[in-house]
Amino acid sequence: MSDASLREEVCRCGASLFGRGLTFGSTGNLSVRHPDGGWLMTPTNASLGELDPARLSHIGDDGHLVSGDPPTKEAFLHRVMYAERQGAGAVVHLHSTHSVAVSCLHGLDPCDCLPPLTAYYIMRVGRLPLVPYHPPGDDSLARAVAKLAGKHHAVLLANHGPVVAGTSLANAVYATEELEETAKLTLMLHGRDTRPLTPEQVEDLRSRLKLW
Repeated sequence: MSDASLREEVCRCGASLFGRGLTFGSTGNLSVRHPDGGWLMTPTNASLGELDPARLSHIGDDGHLVSGDPPTKEAFLHRVMYAERQGAGAVVHLHSTHSVAVSCLHGLDPCDCLPPLTAYYIMRVGRLPLVPYHPPGDDSLARAVAKLAGKHHAVLLANHGPVVAGTSLANAVYATEELEETAKLTLMLHGRDTRPLTPEQVEDLRSRLKLW
């Protein structure tokens, strides 16, 4: 995909996420691998609903700004996902309401903090570990995410939100949307007698799919 097409895709996905209420204000950030090396990232303090293709941040392989506005202050979350997942083509980080709400609940399983309510969740997300709370922008958060990113392409930051890598921007967005919908279902069903997929059904799905 050309530089111009990639920039348009980032802006289109950002506008879609913003328009459907999956992000708000200047929260959330997106990145994609650039065909010439490095990454395109959404700028700091930018609304995903009003991105300008020409102002996206082009970050080189060395982590320095090549062109565009300064990148999101959470660029380190993206960099550690790329570093630990060589097949990652894009990363999405949102403060989406239902996912953040789940991340604030007491007693979550830190190894897998959403129940397997649907086959589609298993197919898109798999297991979702919880990253303990760290102050936003702190180096300790980057180190905590890095410890999990090698085995998981999606993580949930406690009291913060999800970080999801995908082989493409479309796949990263799809997985993030599935995560948010499952978080919403989890909250809707909270306190009710639910029937999630059994461990055997989950393992059957995993055996049928090569989960990325």
